[in-house]
Amino acid sequence: MYTLPSQMEPMFPSQSPVLEDLVLSLSQKAQSLGALLHPITCQEIAKLLTYTNTYYSNLIEGHNTKLLDIERAMHADFSKDLSKRALQLEAKAHVEVAQEINAALKANTHLDIFSQEFIQEIHRAFYQRLPEDFYTILHPRTQEQIIIEPGMLRKQDVQVGQHIAPSYQVLPLFLEYFQKRYEFINLSGIQKIIAIAASHHRLSWIHPFLDGNGRVTRLLTNAAFKQLHLDAQGLWSISRGLARNRDGYYAALTQGDLPRQGDLDGRGNLSDKGLHYFCEFFLTTAIDQLDFMQQLLNLDSLTARVMYYLELRERGGISGAKPIRVEAQFLLKDVLLRGEVSRGEVSRITGLKERTARTLVSELLQADLLQSTSIRSPLRIKIPVAVGEYYFPKLY
Repeated sequence: MYTLPSQMEPMFPSQSPVLEDLVLSLSQKAQSLGALLHPITCQEIAKLLTYTNTYYSNLIEGHNTKLLDIERAMHADFSKDLSKRALQLEAKAHVEVAQEINAALKANTHLDIFSQEFIQEIHRAFYQRLPEDFYTILHPRTQEQIIIEPGMLRKQDVQVGQHIAPSYQVLPLFLEYFQKRYEFINLSGIQKIIAIAASHHRLSWIHPFLDGNGRVTRLLTNAAFKQLHLDAQGLWSISRGLARNRDGYYAALTQGDLPRQGDLDGRGNLSDKGLHYFCEFFLTTAIDQLDFMQQLLNLDSLTARVMYYLELRERGGISGAKPIRVEAQFLLKDVLLRGEVSRGEVSRITGLKERTARTLVSELLQADLLQSTSIRSPLRIKIPVAVGEYYFPKLY
């Protein structure tokens, strides 16, 4: 049983040109991705990707909630099927906690996200929103029901697979050590990004809660990317990559759990090679997702898919979707590029007369392809889930 925080050393893998190259690549690709589109357009796409992130994070846990059901849950439109409704509430909780974290980081750019208080707050905020069915788990040995207390550290020892987690009695010491070793203020630029990968493993290794550790860890990881401005305005998600290679993710976590493998495996209690393996897997997965989104958000290919969607509507190829006149493509492309356009510009952009242009705007607003806060406010892009699957194929 682990009782000393130093027993989870190394907290960082030994220096490696491979990891340094991955860190530099990730940083460059994140900056490039974040500059692809207008910030206002990015906000709307990021909203869709929040749902996507929730979908994939829950999928890792074996809970499959369709994006349409997540979107409906955010508008309090719940299924009459109780089991489906419970999954919708779970997804809604995840989305709302992610939004709260983003708001907290915006309000306090120096927030210590690696602190025990912040980690417990993520768990509390998530679990207090869940239906009662999610509050109880079965003890793996005795099969007795155990109530999950939102935000409370576990009060018993646990074993996850072959990994025996630290004793519950010393969890505050381990979490204090975790904070001290990973807080960004003490790290160089490259170390900060490696810390995101290494901390993802080590928090899973500590296993501070009886349940929900995976979701808390991934939410914390997303917060770390955002705090370092590596989230590209919310345009990518590590959870998608981890979910699409779930077996590889769990195998990499297991590698990081290994004890030191002899004199050539670092000087800590745990395997240096194992932590290196996990960090390399994690950073490679992140880069893969950045590359995927870079291709998906290329303006030329994105506008081509928007045009294709309008063509499908025109041909009656989308069930329940009314055709929209072809001039809409010019307006949607302009809004994507510029973030927003004034209503007075629509006639010029589309080449339509004023009255016809106003009718087109009304049709696009009714179709949820555009949005506006009032009848005089500028027009912005809107991407509901049902449309997102055409604009962003293979995203989910």
